[in-house]
Amino acid sequence: MDQSLTQRVMLPDETATIQLGADLAGALSASPAGWLILLQGDLGAGKSTMARSMLQTFGHAGTVPSPTYTLVEPYDFRSFLAYHIDLYRISSADELEFLGWDDLVEGLRIVEWPERIPDIEAEADLLITLSYDGEGRRAALRGTSERGAALLEGMNLN
Repeated sequence: MDQSLTQRVMLPDETATIQLGADLAGALSASPAGWLILLQGDLGAGKSTMARSMLQTFGHAGTVPSPTYTLVEPYDFRSFLAYHIDLYRISSADELEFLGWDDLVEGLRIVEWPERIPDIEAEADLLITLSYDGEGRRAALRGTSERGAALLEGMNLN
């Protein structure tokens, strides 16, 4: 299985970003616990929109605030925990300890601004890079683990 496989998806509008998030959550729905998904991109590229869509697809009915100031927003689903994490204000891997990082590994972790901690990609399953493309966006999805690559192959996004 090729873990370096990258799938690219055009996202012409916010609805397409929401749909991609829903599709990812649907593909993960059998066993989302323990996954680490990294969302990378400039401000406004759609990271929070994608995370919000995933959490709402899993069944969260309330608002999904950006964790910019809280750093970690927990979500308790019937069969698993999910954590929406924002690393923008983190300056080193040592600070992850103060977030209780080791206590979060059993849940689904959706992380914005992973580039703040360069070594985090080594433990991730998926790296999703969102970028501007004219009026829309583009997503590059890469499986960074064997199961991440298998998930993307099964989704057939191209």
